[in-house]
Amino acid sequence: MAEINWTERWKRVVADRATLAAGHADPGYWDRRARSFARSTQARADEFLQVIEPYLSPSKTLIDVGAGAGRHAGPLAGRLEWVTAVEPSQGMRAQIAPRDNMTVIASTWEDAAVAPADFVICSHVLYGVAEPVSFIEKMNDAARERVFVMMRESELPHPAAVVRKRLLGDEGPRLPRFSELFMVLLEMGIAPDVRFLRYPMTTHYSDIEEAVIDVRALVGEGWDEAKGRAELEELLRREGDDLVYDGGIVLTGVAHWKPNS
Repeated sequence: MAEINWTERWKRVVADRATLAAGHADPGYWDRRARSFARSTQARADEFLQVIEPYLSPSKTLIDVGAGAGRHAGPLAGRLEWVTAVEPSQGMRAQIAPRDNMTVIASTWEDAAVAPADFVICSHVLYGVAEPVSFIEKMNDAARERVFVMMRESELPHPAAVVRKRLLGDEGPRLPRFSELFMVLLEMGIAPDVRFLRYPMTTHYSDIEEAVIDVRALVGEGWDEAKGRAELEELLRREGDDLVYDGGIVLTGVAHWKPNS
């Protein structure tokens, strides 16, 4: 284990995955998916907030790195003096409910200019970050009291993995895992506290066309329009106005630490 360069391994995993995720790399992807993504995340249990809970107080401030549709920034604004939500997608930012004590910054974390805060959180953002060390160092520098980073350890339970396996016989390059984040942190001299969470995960689409666009991008070369669409129609179930994929139970890790420790 000591002979593995975990940062370089991380970069290879991200680069391999990027060969499939053409849709997710498109700046407009999350704009198109914002509403149904917001419904997907709102339906999930949120034990992440329970991990942060013991550290909160009304006088504290927080930065949410990659705030998405505001799933965490909104509730936390009700518990803190101020929240800064950093989110590059206009579609996602449009889903964040305005709060008198929240600033929303239209930027990637790498380019964001933010004042330090007591806490910095980052939930399910690092998967596509090719330079994890500088990304984490910026969070470390921005936090006065504690940094919290959440990532999945299990594979992403996404319908594209099932469709690709049925069409091509494999699920394609994987995403980075929490365990790899942990090893990168150790390489950086950070020994985090760790909490594992398990929760059910569903993916919501507004209609079959949105599902096809999403899954087609993640299947990559070898996509067959007729067969892929048929597989999706078999996998998705109608739930109210949405088409829903049930991904089962996922295992997620939260690493948290005192900055510069």
